[in-house]
Amino acid sequence: MSRQNRESERSPQNRGGGPMGPGMMRGGEKAKDFRGTIRKLVQYLRKYQILILIVFCFAAAGAVFSIIGPKILGTVTTEVFEGIMAKITGTGEGINFDSIARTMLILLGLYVLSALFIYIQGWIMSGISAKITYKFRQEISRKINRLPLKYFDKTSQGDVLSRVTNDVDTISRTLNQSLSQIITSITTVIGVTIMMFSISWQLTLIALLILPVSMGLIAFVVRISQRYFAKQQEYLGKVNGHIEEMYGGHVVVKAFNGEAKSIETFDRLNGELYDSAWKSQFLSGMMMPIMTFVGNLGYVLITIMGGWFAVRKMITVGDIQAFIQYVRSFTQPIAQIANIMNIFQQTAAAAERVFEFLEEEEEITETNNPVKGVEHHGHVEFKNVRFGYDPEKIIIKDFSCEVDEGHNIAIVGPTGAGKTTIVKLLMRFYDVNSGEILLDGHNIKEYTRHDLRENFGMVLQDTWLYNASIRDNIRYGRLDATDEEILAAAKAAHVDSFIHTLPDGYDLVLNEEQTNISQGQKQLITIARAILADPKVLILDEATSSVDTRTEALIQLAMKNLMKDRTSFVIAHRLSTIRDADLILVMNEGDIVEQGTHKELLARGGFYAELYTSQFEKDFVEAV
Repeated sequence: MSRQNRESERSPQNRGGGPMGPGMMRGGEKAKDFRGTIRKLVQYLRKYQILILIVFCFAAAGAVFSIIGPKILGTVTTEVFEGIMAKITGTGEGINFDSIARTMLILLGLYVLSALFIYIQGWIMSGISAKITYKFRQEISRKINRLPLKYFDKTSQGDVLSRVTNDVDTISRTLNQSLSQIITSITTVIGVTIMMFSISWQLTLIALLILPVSMGLIAFVVRISQRYFAKQQEYLGKVNGHIEEMYGGHVVVKAFNGEAKSIETFDRLNGELYDSAWKSQFLSGMMMPIMTFVGNLGYVLITIMGGWFAVRKMITVGDIQAFIQYVRSFTQPIAQIANIMNIFQQTAAAAERVFEFLEEEEEITETNNPVKGVEHHGHVEFKNVRFGYDPEKIIIKDFSCEVDEGHNIAIVGPTGAGKTTIVKLLMRFYDVNSGEILLDGHNIKEYTRHDLRENFGMVLQDTWLYNASIRDNIRYGRLDATDEEILAAAKAAHVDSFIHTLPDGYDLVLNEEQTNISQGQKQLITIARAILADPKVLILDEATSSVDTRTEALIQLAMKNLMKDRTSFVIAHRLSTIRDADLILVMNEGDIVEQGTHKELLARGGFYAELYTSQFEKDFVEAV
């Protein structure tokens, strides 16, 4: 691993985290600051304000043309009715089909224009929502690379993925559909109200009396359904998180017979999701039947009163037909507005989660005058270093050590002694609480992280490879490396021979789980990557602990070549592998309790000697 150092481990406090991480509990909650979140979202839309204004104008125009239609159609109905009545009574020539044809052509033109405006505004809004979605995901992607490691130690992977996918998609859907729809709905309500008053203010008052009843019933249903929608989103996140973890760790689940427990957990979460989902969908589905029922009551009243007004010559038959159409068009947009308000609440909650992520504290700003042009040799010094993942719980206490360039330093000690933490501090995955770490005489805080990490190569116990060819995985150590340099690195790591036995050789694409090569082969590839990076300082953290004896021998041989003339930090539990180290640092509870060569430490008969003897006895018993 080279300058990117993507193979960094998670800190101890995050190990063993389950799918119920802190992030998974926030799935469907309302926004804590609705207005503030909407203001931030508006700032993102400001760049497209002219296009959005055009969308609003087109949406309103499309709605207006649709609104005028029933009134014109009503005049046709009136003309047909009056023509028939005139023919029956003998007072006229009958229906004027030429006039009706002209009117129908005008009506057809209005409907075509309405459809065209709605199509154009939908096309523009789709483009805007796609660009906003692209911008959000781009910013999230860049933000991930600027966040400190401690953020990912305390945040579940599922939560981060949920913000990138579910929350951004929610914002996109709202922008694409609901934003223009609310303009159309408001325009329709206002326009229809005006048209109804222009026909008959008496009938309009009757129609408006129905409105409070409808709104009261809708508000009641929305208030209940919102609770279940929130619960549905929450458990959707939990189910997704559980599935992701169980699928990602299915080998471990099977190895420890965890299938029954996993299924039990899934059934419980899925049951909660099912319970909340059907209730929320049922309640939200009740809104239209309720509106239809109340609307039908209104139609009965309007039909009775309209007939009475027509008999008294207060209104024409065509106006009654147009008014009924307007009443039918009046209740639907009101229900849409109520539903959109509910959607905006969910969108604000999703946007708030995205903005929270984008506003997370980033790694400490790089120094204004970074160290440049320094020739590095690999001299490392720790001076009175103190550190704790929690400042209240210090685990590295007054750590001091000087490592000469080209020396091989082994760090040993029991689990939790602070060995891997030392490496994380050296790489500036975390910054020390006090003290300083020097690289060739310069405090590592004086470097940019990019420049600092160019001097380090890492090979960890947990290999990190990605879904690409073996050639590209090795090239990740130095992206501008030639194929010849990759081949040389592979040979130095003793990986070339087994690659040639694979179906496509260096062009074999590793699957997402890297199950098409063995664990030892994966480790050898990561070593080849480190060799290609040609670092000044090498970090080996339990690099041989998960391979067989033969592969370990190959790795040790490759390591010997790799560590030549380089400063090397080797963290190992197998003390037999670090006998030739220039210096062994023995750590316990965050302090160096002993240091020296293998022979010197054994001769002292101290803590290291106890560790070595206990491990030797264990190996002997296992061999017997």
